[in-house]
Amino acid sequence: MPNPQNNIKSGIDNVADKAKSATDKVATAANDVKQEGQGIVGAVKENAQAVVDKAGEWAGHAKERLGDWAGDAKDSARHAGEKVQEWAGDAYDYAGDKMGDFGKEVTSLVRRHPVPALLVGFGLGLLIGRTARMI
Repeated sequence: MPNPQNNIKSGIDNVADKAKSATDKVATAANDVKQEGQGIVGAVKENAQAVVDKAGEWAGHAKERLGDWAGDAKDSARHAGEKVQEWAGDAYDYAGDKMGDFGKEVTSLVRRHPVPALLVGFGLGLLIGRTARMI
């Protein structure tokens, strides 16, 4: 006849073995999950670093482009300023030449016709005087 103590001991040993086996399986599964999680975290870190590196690279390119555009704009503005200065100088020279020619013509006209020029000057003086008096 089987001994009840042996049956109980055998049952306890079976339960202990099964509990140990289950604990080992859970520990193995937890370790696998941990390693897989670390792999996922590593992949996420690598992808995030790649994104950050790419963003930095784009920012560097954008900075270079903006620098180039600013330099081009500066050169264009300087060139436009030089052109305007040149045009203003040409206009000044042209106006000076024309005024000099006009002055020479008026001088020549006054020398050829001194009395009428004097009367015209006197008449203009009267008109300007009356106009100034009204104001």
